[in-house]
Amino acid sequence: MDAPKTQLDDRFSDPGAHPTTWEAALRAPEEAQITWISTVRADGRPHVTPLVAVWLDGALHFATGHEEQKAVNLTTNPNVVLTTGCNSWNNSLDVMVEGQARRVTDRPTLERLAAAWRNKWDGRWHYEVADEGFQNASSPVLVFAVEPTKTLAFGRHQNPETTTFTHTRHLPPK
Repeated sequence: MDAPKTQLDDRFSDPGAHPTTWEAALRAPEEAQITWISTVRADGRPHVTPLVAVWLDGALHFATGHEEQKAVNLTTNPNVVLTTGCNSWNNSLDVMVEGQARRVTDRPTLERLAAAWRNKWDGRWHYEVADEGFQNASSPVLVFAVEPTKTLAFGRHQNPETTTFTHTRHLPPK
């Protein structure tokens, strides 16, 4: 993904705040051990669950079993939000990646993704590439990519006297 258009939202940012850079916003999901995915059930109810995601080729990727709720939800609505951050108040950055989940089935990309999961988790998260996805133990695993249509970064930066709040929007170039 080319560098997106970055905008500080003055409505939710402190005076004098600077936008979170795309590089800093990107580091959050790249380094996160856990990412939360929000999907929508067929009846409109939300579903949120943690997962392990990896960033590759301008997209955030995740894997899920065929019968897991998020996979079922994606058959009727591919729109998702992937969220990562921390639950501390000071010096933190929370990032939300919005987009549509699309299946990844080509073997060369799946090979690179399997390596990315192994590298992210020091080999503890291991997938075997199979036809149209991964194989984990005896179960097939679907792989999805989410190219950001909007990325939001909510920053809180503390100095000895105050905390500065930032709300930055990153939109793909047109």
